Amino acid sequence: MTVGQLQDELRQGGRFVVFEYCISIVVMTFKRSSDVYFIRAGEGTTGKSIGYTLVSLLLGWWGIPWGFIYTPMALITNLGGGKDVTEAVVSSLLATVSQRSDT
Repeated sequence: MTVGQLQDELRQGGRFVVFEYCISIVVMTFKRSSDVYFIRAGEGTTGKSIGYTLVSLLLGWWGIPWGFIYTPMALITNLGGGKDVTEAVVSSLLATVSQRSDT
């Protein structure tokens, strides 16, 4: 995808998102983010978030006390369409493009 195509997609409502997942082992709980996904305008996130949501549902609750805190947070984020990181990704991409054009 070219920079122009990406800008068009973003203007139409495309965005970059990450999903969260939580894994607990009794006294240890790990809350992590997925890789960054590009969601085109009008595209749903369910297919991309379902794996992370299921991992959290099955493995997140077992940590005391953080499993009971982090797991619902991850589920809310994922079911809400993920965490929007568009601004950070676009800034990073523009910096990379700018560096390449300077050389």
